[in-house]
Amino acid sequence: MKLSLKMLHLKSIFLIAVIFLIVACSSNKQPSKIYRLALVTRNNVVVEQPDTLASLSVGNGKFAFTTDVTGLQTFYKEYENGVTLGTQSNWGWHTFPNTENYQVMESAKYSDYRGRKVPYLAQFPGDGRDAKAANYFRENPQRLQLGVIRLLLKKSDGTEVKLADIESPKHQLTLWEGRISSEFSVEGQPVKVEVFCHQQKDMISAKISSPLVENGQLKVEWIFPYAFPGHVHSGYDFASVDKHQSKLEKVNENSAKILRTLDNDHYQVKLDWEGQAALDETEKHHFVLSSKSGNTISFSCLFAPESKTEALPTFAETETNNLETWKNFWETSGVADFSECTDPRAKEVERRFVLSQYLTQIQNSGSLPPQETGLVFNSWYGKFHLEMHWWHSAHFANWNHPEYLEKQLDWYQTIYNKALETAQLQGFKGIRWPKMVGPEGQNSPSGVGSYLIWQQPHFIYMAEQLYRSNPSSEILNKYKDLIFATADFMADFAVPDSSGNVYNLLPPLIPAQEHWKRETSVNPPFELAYWHWGLTVAQEWRKRLNMQSDPVWEEVRTKIAAPVQENGVYLGIANAPDSYTNPEAMKDHPMVTGTLGILPAWDKVDPEIMRNTLKVVMQKWDWPSTWGWDYPMVAMCATRLIEPEIALEALLKDVQKNTYLKNGHNYQSERLRIYMPGNGGFLKAVSLMCAGWEGCTTENPGFPKDGKWNVKWEGLTKDF
Repeated sequence: MKLSLKMLHLKSIFLIAVIFLIVACSSNKQPSKIYRLALVTRNNVVVEQPDTLASLSVGNGKFAFTTDVTGLQTFYKEYENGVTLGTQSNWGWHTFPNTENYQVMESAKYSDYRGRKVPYLAQFPGDGRDAKAANYFRENPQRLQLGVIRLLLKKSDGTEVKLADIESPKHQLTLWEGRISSEFSVEGQPVKVEVFCHQQKDMISAKISSPLVENGQLKVEWIFPYAFPGHVHSGYDFASVDKHQSKLEKVNENSAKILRTLDNDHYQVKLDWEGQAALDETEKHHFVLSSKSGNTISFSCLFAPESKTEALPTFAETETNNLETWKNFWETSGVADFSECTDPRAKEVERRFVLSQYLTQIQNSGSLPPQETGLVFNSWYGKFHLEMHWWHSAHFANWNHPEYLEKQLDWYQTIYNKALETAQLQGFKGIRWPKMVGPEGQNSPSGVGSYLIWQQPHFIYMAEQLYRSNPSSEILNKYKDLIFATADFMADFAVPDSSGNVYNLLPPLIPAQEHWKRETSVNPPFELAYWHWGLTVAQEWRKRLNMQSDPVWEEVRTKIAAPVQENGVYLGIANAPDSYTNPEAMKDHPMVTGTLGILPAWDKVDPEIMRNTLKVVMQKWDWPSTWGWDYPMVAMCATRLIEPEIALEALLKDVQKNTYLKNGHNYQSERLRIYMPGNGGFLKAVSLMCAGWEGCTTENPGFPKDGKWNVKWEGLTKDF
């Protein structure tokens, strides 16, 4: 008995030792936790010379403030053709009076569709009433530049400081804290500026320290412009001083309000400052804050659509607000760490990823779909494009921030009636989502946008992302009506052939590869795949809700046409033979790659034909005609085909529109200096390249297995 007990004791010890070794070995195989502070901090932005393309911004997703090398907006004129020094919000819009009483349907053109005349809001040549009506509804509403806040800096001789007079500047964005700081000298005198944007209020707080404050050479100036209806424009109109009002009201010795009126639109600017200072109107729409003692000016400035009377958070309180909020953001976001990669491209992939996370949080995470130029300057009059909403926001769920996506999907509820009206006017069932809109949801007349259809399933895609992140009855019931109405339109839009066995997508339509003609485009491959995927998911929502499958959706879903291929390569549209020997066919978005890239596998898409298509695209496409989100899209296609070298080549393609500036913005052209869909697309691609998709068993499928890509990541979710 004693021997048996001893043997049992030894066996127990041995078993414990084995378990310990197994646990230890298992622990060694687990990726080490990423040191997020180091990851983020090594990608801080430091600008050490004036660079009009290197503006730095702070924001909270629904309001942003962009600064020049001085830390405020001192040289707004010099930066106007760079990355403009904007102060924009989601609520700040202006509408020019409709003095001619234009009606939106005056801009309608009618096209034949299935034996009936269907109206589309279009544009017209010339200067007739139809053309003027179309222009009015394209231009209105336009997003407002809410005001310029600048240093009023003077040299010892009394002349105003110019950009060339700024000495030894260091303009820095500290990502972990959401802090912009600037240090420089004027005539040897130091100036230090720190700026934060409050994370719950549309407010900036700034602290300026310099001997120039005490001797009156440094003050802070507010300047307010009129609205400008520019297609791509800074949004400033400083010449029309008599068309708007700026009324100063003193609240107390440390606070004032400026009441803004532009035609029928109003907003308020409230200022609180610390210490002895005074705010005075120096000329029409110009207000100057001057210190009465000491070498520091510290203020908070709130922009709001309605009157606010309560005291504003101080600079110190706003600083604390940012330190807490940004720390939480970085600690809860999905992250990817490339510090242990030896491929020389890895550092740039990480820089773009980290800065894109920051930029999409401060510009794109509010309650409206974002503008393509964020909250910096106006593109397409400041309106947002719903076909771009996927590129702006679909990455949020992958990077563990579905709450941003949910806020934006709630906006779709507010434009349901507009979308329903469009479908009814055109004779379709369900709702047809618009393309280019302001917050009121009115589609803008366009010779292209009105005919696009690929924005239609986006709502289903993003709602499904929310459900996957929170598979609850609450999410299902919140969005089911919009899901079902979206699917009703999709099913009704597809047309059966004479046999009834194939459903087609027929003109008038313009596919996502927009250069195809609306009168002759048939069965673009991405849209076919998206119709199938969207209707499949809509049916799944019915199943989750214990509802019967919709027979019409099922008919279309199972019989939607397959993409057309020729010589082993998928065509851009079904009726476009010789697409890959005709240079004109290989321009604009290489959207065929999104068919298996943006979307998961479909049994009507042959992976080998898509692989051939991908390689032809890489070799023959007219890359200068592409846009910033095309490179991530092609990278996603390559990733799903387990072609990691092609994925990296596409993601980092050396072409102008794939340029990422020092501040992380995706540069397109001299006209369109920043382009937020590129940033969002980059994040979406990297998440797929790291975490893969449902059913994918390859580790880091978008990165080569050559020993040079030891990519670590955490907090990411698989794609569909």
